[in-house]
Amino acid sequence: MKIESGTLQRIATEYRVAKGERKKKLAWEIVWRLSRYSIIEPFWDFVRRELKINPEHVKEAMRFLEELGELEIKRSVDGKRLYVSTLKRVRKAPRTLDEWVGRIN
Repeated sequence: MKIESGTLQRIATEYRVAKGERKKKLAWEIVWRLSRYSIIEPFWDFVRRELKINPEHVKEAMRFLEELGELEIKRSVDGKRLYVSTLKRVRKAPRTLDEWVGRIN
């Protein structure tokens, strides 16, 4: 698996200063690209060491998409957000039927 740390770093940096539709597009780009690596354990250590991205920036992008109604972050029984499980879901099925219908309307 080829690691694209430079590209992801650039996208994460652009995301932090972007606004509006561009910010949403970059957030999705981060989620899609990181979902490729979601099976690597321990995931957040890999993101920090190999991809050289602050995990908090990734989580912030995912929360941003959730606030827009674009992404649903899985939750545990006690209400904690399950970011890696959400990325694994995106990896297996990038679009759910609800997301496709939402894009049409």
